[in-house]
Amino acid sequence: MSRRTTSALAALAAVPLVVALAGCASSPASEGSGSEENPVVKIGVVGKSDPQWPAFVEAAEEEGITVELVDFASYEQPNPALVEGELDLNQFQHIVYLAGFNVASGEDLVPIGSTAIYPLGLYSQKYDDVKDIKEGETVLVPDDASNQARALLVLQSAGLIELKSGGTIFSDLADIDKEASKVEVTALEAALIPNSLPDAAAAIINNDFVAQAGLSFDDAIAQDDPEDPNALPYINIFAARAEDKDNETYLKLVEIFQNDPEVQKGLAEASGDTAVLVKTPVADLEESLKKVEEDTKAHEG
Repeated sequence: MSRRTTSALAALAAVPLVVALAGCASSPASEGSGSEENPVVKIGVVGKSDPQWPAFVEAAEEEGITVELVDFASYEQPNPALVEGELDLNQFQHIVYLAGFNVASGEDLVPIGSTAIYPLGLYSQKYDDVKDIKEGETVLVPDDASNQARALLVLQSAGLIELKSGGTIFSDLADIDKEASKVEVTALEAALIPNSLPDAAAAIINNDFVAQAGLSFDDAIAQDDPEDPNALPYINIFAARAEDKDNETYLKLVEIFQNDPEVQKGLAEASGDTAVLVKTPVADLEESLKKVEEDTKAHEG
């Protein structure tokens, strides 16, 4: 896969950077969950059937920790569930998404460990090359703010659109210079895009939904570069409530995820070998989150 989209993430880093679906109030999930010797930890995910998760649950069990995975159908749900105490942790998002949620909701969820960076790909059932997409055709992108900005940068790097600002972490559909762009862009909820792909020339599809579209990661006709050193805001993370950031059991689970060979094998399989596994220091994750939140607030005025 070409690295032609490296500039997209570089643009994001220049302005390092949504959503509330309230859950029913409840006591924190960690209270009364197992014992100190045999804790039970509820983790929210999007894609429970991904192969890394059974391996992770088994590896945690070997360390005396029972993991209960709570599967969600869309990205809007796991953060509110964590805030409401229905979960102990979640693992589905990158720093940019978490920052957007915190700013929009006034919450203070925090990263406690890194997992991987995933490339964001452009897929098509009609074309094998971006250059074959015709003038005026429709391309789909996710409608959530953080992934939409990243998706638009991929499209710009692929030569399909021009962004008035040059492209930032805050770009949205209004930033598209329609007269200078080759295609029309429509936003849909990420989970709905795979079923809509046949009706469009191409679509940016989040990794969690690529298989749902009957595609493999190798089918991407364009993508950004997860190995760019400026990609820190798009590192995927384990997130916790601020008061739990030093919880030894939770940190142990991060360590298991990062180091267990079967978990790492499953993660690679789930991403079609596209995931770049990372062990970024938590202090760097926290600093990136703080910066993105500050820039988000400044952008919103």
